Amino acid sequence: MNKIEEAQDILTQLGLPKAQQNERAALTLLALAQIKEVSEWKDARQLSMSVVGSKKLLAKYPGIMYFIVTNYGKEYAENSRESFRRFTLHQFVQAGICEHNPEEPNLPVNSSNNHYRLSVEALDAIRAYGSRKWEEAKASYLKVKGSLAVLYAGNRNLKKVPLVLPNGTALLFSPGKHNILQVAIINEFASRFAQGSELLYVGDTEKKNLYANVETLKSLGIPIGLHSKLPDVVLYDAKKNWLFLVEAVTSHGPVSEKRKLELITLLKDCKAGLIYVTAFLEESTFRKYASDIAWDTEVWIANKPEHMIHFNGDRFIGPR
Repeated sequence: MNKIEEAQDILTQLGLPKAQQNERAALTLLALAQIKEVSEWKDARQLSMSVVGSKKLLAKYPGIMYFIVTNYGKEYAENSRESFRRFTLHQFVQAGICEHNPEEPNLPVNSSNNHYRLSVEALDAIRAYGSRKWEEAKASYLKVKGSLAVLYAGNRNLKKVPLVLPNGTALLFSPGKHNILQVAIINEFASRFAQGSELLYVGDTEKKNLYANVETLKSLGIPIGLHSKLPDVVLYDAKKNWLFLVEAVTSHGPVSEKRKLELITLLKDCKAGLIYVTAFLEESTFRKYASDIAWDTEVWIANKPEHMIHFNGDRFIGPR
């Protein structure tokens, strides 16, 4: 590997998120460590550096971008300095790779003398890269500073919508109205109108096939390879042999006549009775789509969970 690739490997192993493993981040690390293509990692050192700085600008601290173009021939436009700050150095500071303004901690944000310097922990780890001491040095760094990638993932998960199924399976839905509604369908609709049913399938706005009971889906004759065409939530009542096909609607997609026909065609080999349900978070969204909803289907509104609206004239909920 060349020095840029080695720097990327260091950043990856020290737990930087993927966005901070790119070439710009690697070159920034090389500049902060004062490592040239012919240097050895054991010779890395601390040096306070500004972002742009060059001899022409007479900067108090040598410039990261100036080091990069001088030693690696990679030239960035001067207005790229904000990208260095916002998408590389800010995360380096959060990860403990470097310190911000260690020599002048009271500098104003807009000062031309803002600077960055490798932390002692990062320097010790970097110096060991490529040697037998690397694994131990890396572990010591991560013990003290932690992994920013793990931290970021944890922060994302804190915002997710949790759901624990009766079988103990824990699901994390990405945040947003659509997934909040899906959780309400599984928790609130199923407990009232599909009692004893089992969740067979649910998607997610970020991960389409978040959960699928493949064995039961196959046994019912539901085509497994076509998950993208299934409704948002599929519930199965084994005692009655009823399959609830529920569309969660926040911005589009009620069970219209067209959608109903698609589902009938998709599930032509299904051995269960089919029940079509359109779910909404509130009445205002329902009113927006009321004229599109197919006859012989059901409507459930999450903020009125005890009630159903039946788009038919012969019976209440049940397969037709």
